[in-house]
This record gives sequence, structure tokens and C-alpha cells, in this order.
Amino acid sequence: MGPVGVTVVGSVNLDLVATLPRLPDPGETVIATGLTRVPGGKGANQALAVHRLGLPVRLVAAVGTDPEADTALELLRREGVGLDRLQRVTEPTGLALVTVDTEGETTIVVVPGANAALRVDARDVAGADAVLTVLEVPDRAVAAAAHHATGLFVLNAAPARPVSPEVLRRADLVVVNRAEYAALPGLRAARAVAVTDGPRGAVLLRDGQQVATAAPPRVNAVDGTAAGDAFIGAAVAGLLRGLPDAELLTRSCAAGALAATRPGAQPSLPTAAEIDEVLTR
Repeated sequence: MGPVGVTVVGSVNLDLVATLPRLPDPGETVIATGLTRVPGGKGANQALAVHRLGLPVRLVAAVGTDPEADTALELLRREGVGLDRLQRVTEPTGLALVTVDTEGETTIVVVPGANAALRVDARDVAGADAVLTVLEVPDRAVAAAAHHATGLFVLNAAPARPVSPEVLRRADLVVVNRAEYAALPGLRAARAVAVTDGPRGAVLLRDGQQVATAAPPRVNAVDGTAAGDAFIGAAVAGLLRGLPDAELLTRSCAAGALAATRPGAQPSLPTAAEIDEVLTR
């Protein structure tokens, strides 16, 4: 692939992660056993996921001018993700309120903040080998990313909301979990759809027909926060490297499983060598 690599149009959040003995029922109060502040946001997570797999990455995103922005961008800066198209806006940096239980199950509430102000034009994405975007940014940003992409276009349709037919028709791959797949009409317009289902693995569909399946390696899950982001990073890398469907899906499932073995979003994202190692066990 060329030097432009992957452009991710997406969100940056600071995750406030509370660990709990179990997730609360509606109306119930549960005492947390710990609280951490971790860089997150689907866009930032997926940019770092791709970067750790050895591909050059640029992130197009919006953050505030507050101290939270520096904390949220810390790992991206340290590891060399391209931030030359980062937008500073008056809204506060996005936050995510995350609860994690002892089985690694999570609930996540996102407060968009600066992410809602993101604007995208051709200069942000044209020329990239692949453009990846998510639904934690406004519809106008998603539509612009799809319209101006000149290489592969990948959509993580999460959090689930209706997506325009034009965006879906442009998509070389849409990635959703099982609940999102059930909630989103029109996905067959995309060239391919990957549907993830946690420890049960994933399926790849073309024209609504299953063309590949994969199961993740058995791991000790402690926090599933960024498992989907790791899956997507590996899927984009696999597309760019021309992997066969089954191999692409297997590596993506392994990436997601590895991310679930470590706490936090960005700190948990695996490298290509780690994926290779878990698949040879």
C-alpha cells in the first residue's frame, strides 16, 4: 500500500471506566471497585488499532481545548498516529461513561461533545488507500467521508442509527454487531457486511449470503470495551492486504479476543505479532 495509508474519520473520547462486581439493573445502585481514565472513542481506538498492525494512519477528529483532550490524545501522539487533520473546537472533548463487570461485560454511555462538531471535506480523506468511519460522528461527516473517499471505504455502523443508502452503496465493508445488524435496514447495499457476536465469533455476508465464518481463540476476557475496534482494525488491514475472506475474518476475531483480555480501550489493542502468536497456539 502507498504512503497515505488509512484515514479514520471518527470520534475521540476520554473514557471514565468504573469496574463493578456486576452490572446494575435499571434503578439499582452498585458500588464500584475502581475508576480509571483511559483514552477512547471509536475513531481514536480504530486508528490506533490499524496503526498497531503496521499501517500508516491519519485521524480526522474534533476535540475541545480542555485538559481532557490532551489525556484522550496521549497514546495516539506517543505511538505516532497522524493528527495533522485534528480540529480544535469550543465544545468540550467527548466523554464515555463505561461500566465493566468481573466477566468483562460492559455498558457504555457516550457524551459526544466536540465529536458533534466534526466537519469533513475532500482534503481530509482524498488519496487514502482506505477510509474508515464510525457513527459516533455526525451524519454529515460520515456522508462526506464516503463521498470523498478515493480508495476503500469501510463503515462501522455503531452506535446503530439509520444510514443513507448512498453511504451504504459506497461501502466496501460494513462492520456491525448482532444487535446493530438487526436494527439497521438496507445493509445489503454494501459490498460486504461483517457481523460480530462476541465469543461466538463473526460471519461475513455478501448480498445477504454467508460467505465466511470464524470463531475467536479461547481467552480469559476481562474487558470487552475495545474488542470491536480491534476487530475492525484487523479487518481494514486484511482488506488492504488482499486476504481471503476466511483468513481476514479469523484474524479479526483473534484481534477482538486479544483486546478483551486486557483492561481499557486503547491500551488493550493488539499488534500483528500478538495476533500471529495467538493463532499458532
